[in-house]
Amino acid sequence: MSNAILYLVATPIGNLGDLSPRAREILSTVDFIAAEDTRVTQKLLNACALPKKPLVSYYEHNRRARGEVVLARLLEGESCALVTDAGTPAVSDPGEDLVALCAAHDIPVIPVPGCCAAVCALAASGLPTGRWCFEGFLSVNKKARREHLDALREEKRTMIFYEAPHKLCATLRDLQETFGGDRRLSLSRELTKLHEETLRMTLAEAAAYFDAHPPRGEFVLIVEGAPDAPVTEQDEAVRLAAAAEEVRRRMEGGQTRKDAVKAVSAACGVKRNALYRYVLEQEA
Repeated sequence: MSNAILYLVATPIGNLGDLSPRAREILSTVDFIAAEDTRVTQKLLNACALPKKPLVSYYEHNRRARGEVVLARLLEGESCALVTDAGTPAVSDPGEDLVALCAAHDIPVIPVPGCCAAVCALAASGLPTGRWCFEGFLSVNKKARREHLDALREEKRTMIFYEAPHKLCATLRDLQETFGGDRRLSLSRELTKLHEETLRMTLAEAAAYFDAHPPRGEFVLIVEGAPDAPVTEQDEAVRLAAAAEEVRRRMEGGQTRKDAVKAVSAACGVKRNALYRYVLEQEA
């Protein structure tokens, strides 16, 4: 293995069987491991029968000073595996600072893929997965929390939030106030663990459910994006006029009316028959 490399090693979020063979190899052969909690990581190494490695704590409150220590060892030619207590490091995690340090010093950063609670919950949500945004934990500061949610009022992508059980009910109320009670969401808790569960309901239903059933476990919330605004007759008329103008330009360029209408309707998302009739009416 090449030295002077920072490996971002994803670790299980519950089920130890999810630690990949490649992750095992990296954790067994690097010079040292930078861990969010060295005790948690040592338990993982022991449970997976992996060799002991020098462990360096690297977490939110020591990331600046300890990041420089890790960087110095990398610059000296050592290799390091960065891990969190669970999941993929450097995503909603202080590890992003260490990655930035390495990038600034031209030290290779190699991800070793594995578990990510956000992606797992998204895949199981039943909500649109083509376009999504990760929002992480909402701030406990009321002003910052409100500004964050206000900025998402018109967000059309599926949104992903993390939440702790003791704050879930308050967060569901804030989400309902921002997005409306009819907005759909999926709530996944204890992913890959014994009591794994995914619930699908509206925000109003979720707020009522968890008021009656105290939440347990860490949650991933998958919230449906804002619906598209309804197209008015005026909007449709404007779209048809613009599409008809494009048809006219194509016909002047040599295309037949039929081919031009077919191409423009597909490109602009207007109905072909309606566009064809509109073009004929304009030519009359």
